[in-house]
Amino acid sequence: MKRNTKAGLTRREFVKTVGLAGLAAGTGASQAMAAPEPQAGAKAATVPKRKLGKTGAEVSILNLGGMFDTINNQLLLKQARKWGVTYWDTAESYGNGLSEEGFGRFFARNPGARQEIFLVTKLVPKGGNLTERLEKSLKRLQTDHVDLFFIHAICGIDEMTPAIKDWAAAMKKAGKFKNFGFSTHTSMEDCLAGAAKLDWIDAVMMTYNFRLMHTPKMQEAVNACVKAGVGLVAMKTQGGGPVTCDSEAELKMAGRFLEKGFTDKQTRLKAVWENPQIASICSQMPNLTILGANVAAARDMTKLSRGDFDSLREYAQETACGYCAGCGHICLSAVGGAVPVSEVMRCLMYHQDYGEPELARLTFAGLPAEIRQRLTAVDYTQAEQACPQGLAITALMRQATEMLA
Repeated sequence: MKRNTKAGLTRREFVKTVGLAGLAAGTGASQAMAAPEPQAGAKAATVPKRKLGKTGAEVSILNLGGMFDTINNQLLLKQARKWGVTYWDTAESYGNGLSEEGFGRFFARNPGARQEIFLVTKLVPKGGNLTERLEKSLKRLQTDHVDLFFIHAICGIDEMTPAIKDWAAAMKKAGKFKNFGFSTHTSMEDCLAGAAKLDWIDAVMMTYNFRLMHTPKMQEAVNACVKAGVGLVAMKTQGGGPVTCDSEAELKMAGRFLEKGFTDKQTRLKAVWENPQIASICSQMPNLTILGANVAAARDMTKLSRGDFDSLREYAQETACGYCAGCGHICLSAVGGAVPVSEVMRCLMYHQDYGEPELARLTFAGLPAEIRQRLTAVDYTQAEQACPQGLAITALMRQATEMLA
């Protein structure tokens, strides 16, 4: 059988790697058997790398999202490094610093590992003094700097203020981080377009998947960032939503891709990697099964066909009723700023689509108490009328209160 030497796997090995597990999974990431070890004497296959914009850094196209118990999953961190997943992403808010602590323990116990890892952490600006909190993050990570720092989860480019610009410059000068940017789950296209106009933004991590990547507004925003040298990292690439629509499209799509040797969940990753403008995908991979499946997908060089993309597009259209597209400014304006609807939808997505109820509750608990208390008291009629996806926002906000409070 012909071996794809660049990928390091034969087609037979790849099919064996992905197996049938992906069909049974309801989580937000690929599930399959662990990636196979190379035969004795063979050179170990690794995850390909791409340049991250003007940073000049070459990063693995698959990166380890640290929103899980990293302290008690040290073996997983070891395997991620071994397989070439050398871009690691965490945040102060992940487990109230426990995710950072888990990474730090790994670096302390594995001399030389920190030099191999492109390390990223994030802070939300509303939590108090950024400098003090960054120092605490670095202490938990047991390092003196991170390779990239993000202001976490902005909703609009106006949050990138002159004060933030001056602070970032000072922290760079002090050697606390090499590169700076932001992450966003909301109004991503507008945030990207804004980033392209700010020469001090090195990279952006944004929600980006098969549902969103082909819209003219998203393509225009991505192109603008690439032209400006802003490195792009995709997250929420599975395109899951807060509710499930009744559709046979998912089974049809899954069957199509299984015949080609990979699961529908791996296909969603591959669809994003087909765009060379995306440097890396951030994926939550809390166990070796998911890690192995995603690594196998990253190594495989098989290109998706036009028919494959048509299948994804058909599925996206038939299940649009269950997906929040992150256009948070629309519903926020419709409710007079009373509730960040898209943020609540993200909590429901973690619960319903990711199958992560604890993560959903923790994220929900991170919303201001006054917002959580008023969820069922707000009139969402105008928001429902304005929602491009036609989501039943009133019912979903009630569900969030009952399920996550």
